Amino acid sequence: MKRDQRPGAGAGKASGAGAGKVSGGRARRLSGGRGRRKLSAVAADGALILYFVFALFPVAWMVILSLKPADELFSTYFSFTPTLDSYRTVLGAGDDQGVPFLRFFLNSLVVSVGAVALSLVIGLPAAYAAARWRFRGSENLMFTLLSFRFAPELTVIIPLFVLYQRLGLFDTYVGMVWVLQLVTLPLIVWIMRSYFSDLSPELEQAALLDGYTRKQAFFKVALPLVKPGIAAVSLLAFIFAWNNFVFPLILTSSNAQTVTVGALSFLGGDRPKYNLTAAAALVSVVPPLLLALTIQRYLVRGLSFGAVKS
Repeated sequence: MKRDQRPGAGAGKASGAGAGKVSGGRARRLSGGRGRRKLSAVAADGALILYFVFALFPVAWMVILSLKPADELFSTYFSFTPTLDSYRTVLGAGDDQGVPFLRFFLNSLVVSVGAVALSLVIGLPAAYAAARWRFRGSENLMFTLLSFRFAPELTVIIPLFVLYQRLGLFDTYVGMVWVLQLVTLPLIVWIMRSYFSDLSPELEQAALLDGYTRKQAFFKVALPLVKPGIAAVSLLAFIFAWNNFVFPLILTSSNAQTVTVGALSFLGGDRPKYNLTAAAALVSVVPPLLLALTIQRYLVRGLSFGAVKS
C-alpha cells in the first residue's frame, strides 16, 4: 500500500477534520441561539396575551353586568340568562327610573361638538401664528397656555362655580362649551402648532407672490395640507371633552348634565342598579368609537404626519 507522500497531505486532512468540527459546533450554536430566540418570542407573546386579557377584563365584566337580569345581578358566576332589559331601560324607559339618560346623552353631544368646533375656530389660527411668528416670550406664552390643560381642574372649579352662578351660566350649554375650552383649546393649539411647523414656509411665500393675502394663504394652502392633523386632533379633543367629569359634576344640575355624571345616577337609591350603570357606560362609549372608525384613515395619517423628514 502506497502512502501519500505529498507535502501537507496529512496537515490537509487534519485541517479538514478540524474545520468540520468547527462548522459542526457553529451550527449547533446557531441552532441553539435560534431555539432560545424562538422561546423568548413565545414567552413575550404569552405575556402580551395575558396583559391583553387583564386589560380587557373590566370591559368584559361591564358587558356581563349589563346583560344580567336584576335578580341575578349580585351573582359572581358567569352562567346567567342574558337579557337586554338594561339597555331598553336606559335607552327607552330611562324616565321610569327617574334618570333621563337620553337627554344626558344629547347634552354630551351638544357640548362636546360645540367645544371642539369653538376650539378649532380659535385654535387653528393661534397655532398657525405660533408656528410662523416667534417673538420674545412666545415660548413662555405657549407654556402658560399648556399649563391650563395640565393644571388640576379642582384648582379652578370653586371660582368658576361662583362666576357661573353670578353670570347665569350655571347649568347651561354655553357655560359648558366655554369651560371645556380649558380642556380642548390648549390641546389643539399645541398639537396643530407642530403640524404647521412641519410645513415649509416657501409654500405660503409662493402663494403670497401669486397675489394671495396672508388670510387666503392660510385657508387655501396651509389648512388643506394639515387636514389629517385636524382630524386627529379633533378626535382627541372630542374624547377629552366627552370624558370630562369634574366640570359637569359641579357646573351643571340637570339641564346641561352629561353622560359621565348622568350614568352614576343609577347608583342612587336604596339598591344600586349596577346593570343600568354598566349599560349606560357602554352606550356612552359608542360616539367616540364611531367617530374614531369614521376618520380612521385620516387619524393614521395625522398621527404619523411629519414623523419622517427628508
